[in-house]
Amino acid sequence: MSVDPDHISRKGIRLLEYGGLFVIAIATLIAGGQEVMHMIKAGRVTLADLLLLFLYLEVIAMVGVYLESGKLPVRMPIYIGIVALARYLILDAKDMDAWKIMAVSSAIVLLALAVLAIRYGHFKWPYPHGKGKELREEQID
Repeated sequence: MSVDPDHISRKGIRLLEYGGLFVIAIATLIAGGQEVMHMIKAGRVTLADLLLLFLYLEVIAMVGVYLESGKLPVRMPIYIGIVALARYLILDAKDMDAWKIMAVSSAIVLLALAVLAIRYGHFKWPYPHGKGKELREEQID
């Protein structure tokens, strides 16, 4: 019985992926819990709090999508970037000069255009269905 080094390395990488996803999920849940506790102590909920919770929710959703499909849509981190920039703009707009507001706003528009381009590409040239997790599991087994 021979040992296939590629098989072992693929399993090792898969274990590292799952370990990393577990750490990301736990850290995100802890951060979300801390934010909820902060809102309870403050006795109020602000738009910044809600946007931060939304960011945490997007990270958890991203972990779930990766676990379910074995691949990560490029759009998800872009969505997180858009929300993070919007949160930054909302919180710090009063302390920003006009050029900085324009720069952050332009970055949001560019990210939104990137999502549109990616979505158009998926519509125009779709991926074959069922080629994500199944292929990876086939390579590992």
